[in-house]
Amino acid sequence: MSVTIRLSAEDYLSRDFPPRTQLIGGEVVVNDPVLRHQRITVYVIRRLADWVDGAPARGEAGIGSDWVVTDRDVFVPDVWWLREDRRPVRDAARVIGVPDLAVEVRSPSTWRYDLGPKRAAYEQAGTVELWLVDAESQTVIVNRRSSPEADHFDVLLELGGGDTLASPLFPGLGIEINELFDR
Repeated sequence: MSVTIRLSAEDYLSRDFPPRTQLIGGEVVVNDPVLRHQRITVYVIRRLADWVDGAPARGEAGIGSDWVVTDRDVFVPDVWWLREDRRPVRDAARVIGVPDLAVEVRSPSTWRYDLGPKRAAYEQAGTVELWLVDAESQTVIVNRRSSPEADHFDVLLELGGGDTLASPLFPGLGIEINELFDR
C-alpha cells in the first residue's frame, strides 16, 4: 500500500527544498525548465518590466518568488505582476495571495499542473489574468476576468502566430506572438 504525504504550506516553507520546486495540492513538484523556457520567460519579464518602468504607479513585475495561495499551495509563477496598491514590502520573503497577472511557461514536468490545479487555484483566489504560454504549440492561452466583479475567468483567448498579446491591465503594451516564440 502506497501512502502519499501531503504537506501544508507552512511545512513546505519551513523545510529546505532544492531550487525550482513548488507545492501544489500539498505535493512538492519539481520544475525542470529547458533553455527555451528561460528565454521566453526573460522576454516576457523584460517587456512587462519596461511597461512598468514607463510611467509611475504601474505596480511591480517579477519572476519566481513563493506565492502562498492556499494552506496546501505555494506557487512560483514564471512571471508575475501586481497593481501598485498590492506591492509587497521591500524585503518580503514571500507573498500571501496571488498576483494580478500570473504567467506560466510550459515545462514538461509542470504543464499538467498549470492547466489543471494551478489554473483553478489562481482563478478561485482572484488572479485577474493568467497567461499559459505553450512553446510547443506556439500559442498563448489567456484566461481573464472581464471585469473586477467577475467571480471567474470569463474570457478565454488562444493566441497564435500573427496575433498580438494585449491586456486591459497594460494599456499600450503589445507582445507579438511571433516574436515571443522566436527565442
